[in-house]
Amino acid sequence: MSAIAGRATAEGTQRYKERHNQNCAADHFREANSLVASSIGIGTYLGESDELTDTLVTAAVIESVQQGTNVIDSAINYRYQQGERSVGKAIRQLVTSTDVSRDELIICTKGGVLPYPNTNQSEWFYRHYVEPNNSSISMDDLAEERYCIHPEYIQDQLNRSLANLDIKTIDVYYIHNPEKQLSQVEPDVFYNQLRKVFEVLEDAILVGKIANYGLATWNAFRVPPNQSDHIDLSRAKSIAREVAGNKEDRFRFIQFPLNMAMPEALLYPTQMLGGEQISTLEAADRLGIAAIASKSICQAQVAGKIPENIASVFGDRLGTDCQRALQYTRSAPGLLSALVGMKTPKHIRENLAITAIPQLERANFHKLTELIAQVLNLPFPNS
Repeated sequence: MSAIAGRATAEGTQRYKERHNQNCAADHFREANSLVASSIGIGTYLGESDELTDTLVTAAVIESVQQGTNVIDSAINYRYQQGERSVGKAIRQLVTSTDVSRDELIICTKGGVLPYPNTNQSEWFYRHYVEPNNSSISMDDLAEERYCIHPEYIQDQLNRSLANLDIKTIDVYYIHNPEKQLSQVEPDVFYNQLRKVFEVLEDAILVGKIANYGLATWNAFRVPPNQSDHIDLSRAKSIAREVAGNKEDRFRFIQFPLNMAMPEALLYPTQMLGGEQISTLEAADRLGIAAIASKSICQAQVAGKIPENIASVFGDRLGTDCQRALQYTRSAPGLLSALVGMKTPKHIRENLAITAIPQLERANFHKLTELIAQVLNLPFPNS
């Protein structure tokens, strides 16, 4: 059976929106880079590498897509490639059953973290990527025994992801936690590495393997410029433009943690653009880069922990702390979509119930952010 052809398109994602509009609030769907995306996306990170979890993830992706979520996020290292394979099965079932067309789905994945169990990772990396005679990869390309962005390695991981997902084109391909390289190389060396990876990804676009690319990070877009793992978004975008040459670059997405306990990408001026210090969300917006939030509900660690004075600001239409946390994240100004991991029907119903509720009004969001900053003892800009 051949891989599923196609990619997300403006027409397809608009069609998906129109089909689900009657059950969703008007602002549930947002547009970026000509694609219409749901404000909530399904993540596929957590879980054991077993058949039961595979079944749950596949079913969860199917159910989420049927209920108004067209952003699907994975990574080759999630459950040691089983995350992608479970997503691939779901896509196959959805498209085969005609519940959805391929061009309606925004399928995202990542490469750069070793998709191998924690024991003997360095040995596995050496045997598969350093030892072969035709490889230019060395052990120096492996950061913290787990991260690699060497162009040959990324090319290999991209091809494996396509096979795992059983599709011909990935809509958004992220380099995963690239800031880990900064633990062992100087910034100029790092940005040169990034340039070489962008060359691979721009070539992959030309042959139809991916449609867009980006950076999926943990610290890079939340920490100030004086920290070693900070990435300058403007510089990265400039490199992409140079690599693309006389055509428009496809570095159009970034992903980073954003939630009630980790508001840095929203609150702090960690990026420099045009001589002005601004937040990551604002910088992304000005650069034409869509921002996606990971860890939107703190992996459910907020359950039962949101103080009453904060919970009351959300109003009475949200019944659980997880719903409140997700509502907060997806309401962040400039955010395209908030990812949340879901595996059980109960959690899918709970999380996706808020698609029928408008996002927070700007004044309420600002009030909540100020209250959260007080609870976390964080400085609040312009307060």
